[in-house]
Amino acid sequence: MTIDVDLSSVADLEATCSDLRKLLHTSSKMEDILRKMDNRFEVMDENLATAARRIAPLQSLAMASKALDTRINRAVSPAFSLLEGFKRSETLQRQLIDLSAKLESERKPKKRLRLLLKFVDYVDGLNSTINSISQDGEPAIQKLQEVVEFLSRTKATDHFRAHRLRETLVTLKALYETEVDAMKFEGFLDQALLNLQDEYETILQQLRHQNLGDLRGEEDEPESNPSTDLGTDLELEILQRISEILCSNDCLDICIDIFVKVRYRRAAKALMRLNPDYLRTYTPEEIDDIEWETLENAISLWIRHFELALRTVFISEKKLCNRVLGGILDGAVWLECFIKIADKIMAVFFRFGEGVARSSKEPQKLFKLLDMFDSLESLKSEFTAIFEGEAGLDICIRYRELEKLLVHSSSKVFWEFGLQIEGNSDGFPPPQDGSVSKLVRYAINYLKYLATEAYSVPMAKVLRTEQIWKAGILSKPESDENLLQEAITNILEALQRNIESKRSRYKDKVLPHIFAMNTYWYIYMRTRNTELGKLLGEQYMKQKYKFVAEESAYLYQKQAWGPLVRLLEADDVKRQGNLQDSAMGAAVRAKVEGFLKALEETAERHRASYTIPDVVLREQIREATVKVVVPAYSDFLSNYTRATQGKNFPSSESVQAMVCRVFNNGEQYPAAGEGKLRPRSSKGRSTNAGGGGSEAGSADFERKDFRRSRSIRSSASDQLDG
Repeated sequence: MTIDVDLSSVADLEATCSDLRKLLHTSSKMEDILRKMDNRFEVMDENLATAARRIAPLQSLAMASKALDTRINRAVSPAFSLLEGFKRSETLQRQLIDLSAKLESERKPKKRLRLLLKFVDYVDGLNSTINSISQDGEPAIQKLQEVVEFLSRTKATDHFRAHRLRETLVTLKALYETEVDAMKFEGFLDQALLNLQDEYETILQQLRHQNLGDLRGEEDEPESNPSTDLGTDLELEILQRISEILCSNDCLDICIDIFVKVRYRRAAKALMRLNPDYLRTYTPEEIDDIEWETLENAISLWIRHFELALRTVFISEKKLCNRVLGGILDGAVWLECFIKIADKIMAVFFRFGEGVARSSKEPQKLFKLLDMFDSLESLKSEFTAIFEGEAGLDICIRYRELEKLLVHSSSKVFWEFGLQIEGNSDGFPPPQDGSVSKLVRYAINYLKYLATEAYSVPMAKVLRTEQIWKAGILSKPESDENLLQEAITNILEALQRNIESKRSRYKDKVLPHIFAMNTYWYIYMRTRNTELGKLLGEQYMKQKYKFVAEESAYLYQKQAWGPLVRLLEADDVKRQGNLQDSAMGAAVRAKVEGFLKALEETAERHRASYTIPDVVLREQIREATVKVVVPAYSDFLSNYTRATQGKNFPSSESVQAMVCRVFNNGEQYPAAGEGKLRPRSSKGRSTNAGGGGSEAGSADFERKDFRRSRSIRSSASDQLDG
């Protein structure tokens, strides 16, 4: 077994040895092959080196040719673009000529606007093309010239090609120098821009405000307010495009001039349809010469027209300016254009308002001044929003100055009214019949009107503003109600001093009391249950006027009818009681006859010289007088029946009828018992729960008994007793 193993191993070794010999033989052959290949590579390398040395000049020439070609192409391409621009501009000009002819013949507005928009597009394209030619022309020519000079200097190409490039350069340069300026300033673009200016002006003129003349009524109806939009979207787009084209062609001044001129005329013409002829009169002297009714109507129109101009015309014009000119110079132009349009119109309104504020300070102007002030106050926020920014600063300043003038004028008219009332005491005599003077009627109606909600609010605001200006912004003014109450109280006190001054000028002893009774009763009755009465307070009105009227009524009765009643006093008759009956009868009859004669004289004096205009007051005085006179007469006759026998004296009913006729004057009055004067004791006043009516309503009236104490206005009693 061991021998077999050894034999197989030897056989493997022999095989391995045989393989190694073959491998060595093959390696030897491969080495020979590689040696031969190496020799061939050396030969090829020598050949390639020789070829490279021979090809190198040709490679340099190709690279130079390629660089030259690139340089020429860089110079020629802009020139080709420039020529394309000239060709495109020529095409656009032909299209514009054709479109211009269509525009002239087109009569339908909408279709014409669409053609005009297309015309604007072509003009915009022509303008862009010419601008591109203008901007790119010089660089293109400069590059081409550099190439020509380079080829001429380096002889990099043949003479023929260099000559062609030189001719092209000369032609292109001449074309650029002669055509570009003509295209920009003398060619069809210039004519197209002129046409656009005409179209621009035409469209602006066609944008009209709604007929404001239809809104001249006194009542504002929201549904009748005109729209604040001017023009259609197509019209506004065309105007905007034209504005931008004109601006890009150095025609901004022309564009603004056309816009401002046309829109100012349109806005002014729209407002002129309201017939504001009053605006031609604006100096204080001219305004003072106008009749009050005419001036009052003019101020009312001014308020309405001012509001209408602001809320319709100027808002419309501002929107139009923003839409058409808002894209120019980043929005730096349109607001100034709007201010230019509005400035002249606003100046006319301001001028009239300032003239009214500076005119004479007549009392009746107060309410119109307050109307103007209240209107400006209500429009202040809108006005500031419309005339915004630095451009509208001057107009806003003038607006505030007008408000200041109106505040000063209103407060001055009001205070001068009080001074005129107080200073009127020497101007006119008191009413000869003791009736209410025209000044009192005017003043009370004036203050009642002022106390209404329509005027109390602006008047209080005027007073508060005036007080703040005087005391400073940091001051704490009173409430509006207190300010107005104090101001009206001052006027009423001045009126009371005027009344007392006139009262003291009567020579008749009865007339001062009739005058005071009529006047204070009138003031109280005309103000109770009104805004003025509520503002002053019922207690104030009673103390100042009702109680004074009652006091005057008592003094009137004492002075007018007291002597008549005293004629029936029986003291002297009683002293003659011990005498004969005939003497006593004569004394009694003398008293009765004297009483009747005095009654007739008193009645005649009342009919001729005295008047009590108020129906209720006259009824109450009649009732009170009957209760004083008739019982005294009736009691006297009853006490001395024997002494009056055989003498036919009037009955008590006849005397009552005679007294009633003194106050009736042929008029019909309430039945007895309505609105009576209650008897009044010396301890004070009692108030009647009922009362009759008058033109201002009814009020409780208290009658004072003749036998009252001295506690009631001793000064008046002393004056009358004296």
